[in-house]
Amino acid sequence: MSDEGKVDTARAARLFDVRRVIGGLFTVYGVIVTIVGFFDSQAEIDKAQGVRINLWIGLGMLALGLFFLGWQWLRPAEAPVNDPGDRDIPLADEVKD
Repeated sequence: MSDEGKVDTARAARLFDVRRVIGGLFTVYGVIVTIVGFFDSQAEIDKAQGVRINLWIGLGMLALGLFFLGWQWLRPAEAPVNDPGDRDIPLADEVKD
């Protein structure tokens, strides 16, 4: 495999890392719920027995999302190693007509 192919494989492995998806979604939803929590009415706070539940849950979601994104940034996914002895299907350049 050429160096360019290895770079593309590594880029694809990082692009589809589930930590990026989970972290991104939790971060976005955490920001939204936190903003909603800042503007809760007194009736909504009383309904939650005096707790600004949207604010606290939003901050928790934001922290979890940032944790996943930080984890992905500190320990990026590595491209899978292709061992020629492990594959059952021949590559296109190995097929004989």
